[in-house]
Amino acid sequence: MDQSAIHPFVVSVRNTFETMLQMGVEIGEPVVKADRAPSHDVSGIIGFNGDVGGSVVLSFPFATAQRIVSVFTGMHVGDEATDDIADAVGELVNMIAGGAKAQFPGRTVSISCPSVIVGENHTVQCARGAVCVLIPCGCDCGGFTVEVAIRSVPADAAGDGRARRVA
Repeated sequence: MDQSAIHPFVVSVRNTFETMLQMGVEIGEPVVKADRAPSHDVSGIIGFNGDVGGSVVLSFPFATAQRIVSVFTGMHVGDEATDDIADAVGELVNMIAGGAKAQFPGRTVSISCPSVIVGENHTVQCARGAVCVLIPCGCDCGGFTVEVAIRSVPADAAGDGRARRVA
């Protein structure tokens, strides 16, 4: 994966947290995720299609997700509020994906609706043919990760210039 494909996600994570949560984010060194180690307890997932294909996963330990969602919504979020947590994490990953999409100028890129998984020891499979890069992050609410599996699709891959679905 071209390292320039990671930069839009780093910028978008920072912008989303600073704007929506009024919270700074520390970004660690991105690394290739070599195994299928479980994600954290709460993962928001969005797919990318078109000239750029793949996915982005925003993943939190449950306690971090609770704290972030409490800040995001301005309400206390308890252990039983998994629907609220899923909704808020889905919205956050949507903002991050949308912000990153805007940084792919001159390319046709579509993003899917977010899906959110809440549960221990789940794994998220990255798109076939894409390298998954794990970006460790931290904020006042705790640590979390952003997993980016993006690949550019050659302009002539579909032959008709229309957006293409990437598996």
